[in-house]
Amino acid sequence: AEPMHAWLDNRIRKVARRARGAHWAAVQDLPGITVEIDGAEARALVPGLVAEAPKEVSRLQISGSELPPDEPGPPPAGVPLLLLNPHAPMTVGKAAAQVGHATMILAALLDDDALAGWAARGYRTAVRTASVARWKELHPGDDPEGAWRRDRVVAVRDAGFTEVDPGTITVLAQWAPEQAVS
Repeated sequence: AEPMHAWLDNRIRKVARRARGAHWAAVQDLPGITVEIDGAEARALVPGLVAEAPKEVSRLQISGSELPPDEPGPPPAGVPLLLLNPHAPMTVGKAAAQVGHATMILAALLDDDALAGWAARGYRTAVRTASVARWKELHPGDDPEGAWRRDRVVAVRDAGFTEVDPGTITVLAQWAPEQAVS
């Protein structure tokens, strides 16, 4: 719990990296969770300071993970919807890090039952790029607490260290409406 609280209370940055073979096996021994969907795996490690990243992580590649655009279809019901900002182009690594922020912020807002339910579903999410109209509809503006109460939406506001301007909202995460929250 302490690393999570440190992440929420500070400006700990997330970095998306890729690994294969022995390097992938090495990060499996670090504290975190691996999720596999349709043969693709991703691992989220316990938050920490970038300067203190274990050597197993610091040696992994940051670039080389660009993917062609795809059309994933409509999001499945009952999973959080993570909408990328249609006005803020991001690399795959940046988008992955921002989606990671969104899931951690969302998890911190859930009660124990909702979080356990999400865990039982393998922490599945649906990531899509928002249409301009949907982005405008869900954007919290100056009322993030109201957006959470009204639409179960939280926003990820970037610090601006890399690809986007400081303060840019990169992701809107919407909790599935049929799921209980605190």
